[in-house]
Amino acid sequence: MDRIPMVIVKPGKEAAVIRRHPWIFSGAIDRKVGDVKEGCIVEVFSSDRKYLGTGHYLNGSIAVKVFSFLRTTAGYDFWLDRLRQAFELRKKADLTNSNYTNAYRLVFSEGDESPGLIIDWYNGVAVIQTHSLGMHNVKPMLVEALKELYGEKLVAVYDKSAETMARSSQNNDRYQISDVRYQISDGFLYGSCDTVQITEIGHTFKVDFVNGQKTGFFIDQRSNRMFAQFYAKNRKVLNAFCYSGAFSVYCLKGGATHVQSVDSSKQAIEWTKENLALNGFEKSGHSEDVAEMKFFLKDASEKYGMIILDPPAFAKTHLVSNNALHAYIQLNASAIRHLEPGGLLFTFSCSQAVNREMFRSALQSAAIETGRNVKILHHLSQGPDHPVSIYHPEGEYLKGLILEVD
Repeated sequence: MDRIPMVIVKPGKEAAVIRRHPWIFSGAIDRKVGDVKEGCIVEVFSSDRKYLGTGHYLNGSIAVKVFSFLRTTAGYDFWLDRLRQAFELRKKADLTNSNYTNAYRLVFSEGDESPGLIIDWYNGVAVIQTHSLGMHNVKPMLVEALKELYGEKLVAVYDKSAETMARSSQNNDRYQISDVRYQISDGFLYGSCDTVQITEIGHTFKVDFVNGQKTGFFIDQRSNRMFAQFYAKNRKVLNAFCYSGAFSVYCLKGGATHVQSVDSSKQAIEWTKENLALNGFEKSGHSEDVAEMKFFLKDASEKYGMIILDPPAFAKTHLVSNNALHAYIQLNASAIRHLEPGGLLFTFSCSQAVNREMFRSALQSAAIETGRNVKILHHLSQGPDHPVSIYHPEGEYLKGLILEVD
């Protein structure tokens, strides 16, 4: 068997890895031993040659993403065990064997000790997204592991990595997606099907995993949608950035007097209408608008009892986080102005580059700008199928607050 290439870190740079943080930055590397190239498996050693971990090598600022702190060749049995561990965690959360809910995130990157890998389960369809060449190379083993894990329940495996892999290459001067060896297109790796219908806490949704955003549905908001259903009773609700209308369905099920769904995408509004119909709300209690939210709020004269703001990530990297914070301030100030006294604002940030304190500070600035009295009722985050390793706090990307506005 060929020797696994090695990465030696500089003296004093091993502390983070010893604390089990899975990222090793390029500036921490002293030298490389063997044929170290993009996507290969490497073993990481301290300057005095103590083993630290095994991971995938990248040609970016993050040079190694560690997936094991025990020595391994990371063959099929290793990845099957990783998926089984992830499955057992979801099973404990009562997500894997229920007619009430049959969609969940099976693998959440660093949270499941699999940096660069996302797998979402949609009622028989597994959708894979890889964010590194190393994980891209693992896909054949992952497909076989999914077959073994789910058996006849597995209808199809769809690879939706073209966009995420292209984005990875754009952040990397040396790894170019145009390289013919690594041209990646979306498509089925096993089986086939069209859109899939899922059940989430008794609600029904159509998921277009081929054309939809991310893997097709925002599973991470499941528990937060339950909060929305609880608070929506007898309120007029604005669901901004509605996507496929999941929050709208929950609010109507909770007894909202009216829900207005707004998105800049015509396709998103069509998905919203389909999902409303699937849940029995095609005829009344709802309206839809195709509009850019900043202009919609600027022109709107109506007041709402509840507004849900779940925008796309305003900051992809820390370099643009200041611009993102300004955007959050303006968007949330506009929303606060459109709330009735006693109204509620459900507001979120999914930007990893904006931490919880930065987001809360932006909301404080928005409240000051409006001059209204604002109270925090709840702190919100992603669901249990998006676990955060205590050694990798960067995994807590979804931040949310429920605010009451006097």
